[in-house]
Amino acid sequence: MGVACGPAGLVVIDIDAHATPVPDRNRLLPGIAIDPRVDLTGLETGYDTLALLAALRHAPHPAEDASTLRVRTPSGGLHVWYRLEPGQTFQCSTGSSTTRALAWQVDVRAHGGYIVAPGTRTSDGIYTPVGECREPAPLPAWLAQDLTRTGHAPTPVQANLPPPTAPVPPRARQAVIQAGGGHSSAERLLRTLLAEVEACASTPQGAGFTAKLNRAAYTAGGLVAGGYLSVHDAETQLAAAAHHARPGQERRSNKIIVSGLSRGATRPFYLQERV
Repeated sequence: MGVACGPAGLVVIDIDAHATPVPDRNRLLPGIAIDPRVDLTGLETGYDTLALLAALRHAPHPAEDASTLRVRTPSGGLHVWYRLEPGQTFQCSTGSSTTRALAWQVDVRAHGGYIVAPGTRTSDGIYTPVGECREPAPLPAWLAQDLTRTGHAPTPVQANLPPPTAPVPPRARQAVIQAGGGHSSAERLLRTLLAEVEACASTPQGAGFTAKLNRAAYTAGGLVAGGYLSVHDAETQLAAAAHHARPGQERRSNKIIVSGLSRGATRPFYLQERV
């Protein structure tokens, strides 16, 4: 029996254990560069790549999350079931995809996808619940953030942005080119503001985190509207800086980011410099 994940408000992390060649380390966790000094000896399956991602996030391995429903598959994999908050939506993916993936050999079953119900018997075997828990727990914040980072979530910013503005005026674009500006200047500007956000990590309170993150998001929104930055890149960089400064406060940070980007997008930012 199959369960439609979208209508049920579910996202299921489908961990595979296939005997396939391990890809280059830069393809194990899409979007995350794994330092050559990290010893990957023994890494063979999705259990290992998801464990690596969890370790990088200082979070428990979902395969060992006894607080939620986990189901052993006939092939030796594991389905980890989570419940979504109202309004949350994620899209499906396969761990081998080169476009959208959470980790190698880790599939995501969500909106538009189905998952085999626990207790179901197929020609391959039985889908057997693991442990005592029989109910999906809420999706952990760190997993929601990584699903968003890897393109599984329709970005709230895209839904809230006003209609596209007119193209960058030729004179403004020419001024940027002559001044050696453009995307590099935009990246330098945003990087400066993100550094201020990240610096808040050394001061738990009174560092002006909200104001600094809002300023960075507002500026990023203007750069997106001006054509210097993609929404995905802006969200990814802002979320990473916010997580560095205030880990565990992703929901609060996301609200600031969404609001700042949306307001900034109403005022396109064109980088013009003296030549």
